[in-house]
This record gives sequence, C-alpha cells and structure tokens, in this order.
Amino acid sequence: MKVKQLEISLENKSGRLADISHTLAENAINIRALSLANSANIGILRLVVNDTTKAQQVLQENGFTVSLTEVLAVEVPDKPGALDCILQMATEGGLTVEYMYAFSKKSGESGMLLFRFTDQDAAVAVFTKAGCRLLSDDELHAL
Repeated sequence: MKVKQLEISLENKSGRLADISHTLAENAINIRALSLANSANIGILRLVVNDTTKAQQVLQENGFTVSLTEVLAVEVPDKPGALDCILQMATEGGLTVEYMYAFSKKSGESGMLLFRFTDQDAAVAVFTKAGCRLLSDDELHAL
C-alpha cells in the first residue's frame, strides 16, 4: 500500500517553516511524520498529515508550492536491527531507495519507515511477499 505525502518547496529564509506549521495548526491539521532536506537556496519539506487534501488546499491558498507524492509506510518493531532487516530485503529485491525517513509509533514497540523507491510497485511486491506490514493512508492518519 502507498501513502500520500505532501512535498513543499521552501525558500531558505527565516520563518518559512514556522509559516507552514502555523498554517497547519490554524486548520487543525496534525503532522504524523516529516522530513526536511535543503540545499543552498531551497528546501524540500515532506509531510504525512492526518488530512492530506485539506493540508494541500490550505497551504496552496497561503502561497506554498505543494505537490503530492507516494511513499511506502513499513511498520517495523522498535528494536536494533529492524532497519537493517528491511534494507536487506530491499537489496535482495533489487530495490533502490531514493529517500526515507522514520518515526516511532510507541517507543519500544513499533516504528514506521517511510520510503520512496525508484520503483514503488516493485517495492510493494517485495515487502508484501516477505510478510511486512505496509500501512495505508487511513491507518497512518489514525495513529
């Protein structure tokens, strides 16, 4: 299963990230996971939120450049070696990771790895065959 994430292009200037968090807070949108990467002039903020459609709308209304992409949300036990296990499966399946980020659902119990692979459909097949739990948008939003 694939999960929708927002990708927002940000100028590297003071307050832009706070503008986004304020816009989302004002509209009762909860951030489930995020990743921020930047270069000299621009940053890419990736967000998984509880209401993707509403978040995209309010951010665009406030002048942000927003696009939707899909990532895989793989649930893993929160213990040493969990990431390695998933990455070994990816390697054995011939998958290439474009990027990833993670969060812990409940410390010591489970975590979530969010992946963007060069071939998302192949990744779904590899992880499904291995018996990994892939979360849907609805499941991730309900966390």
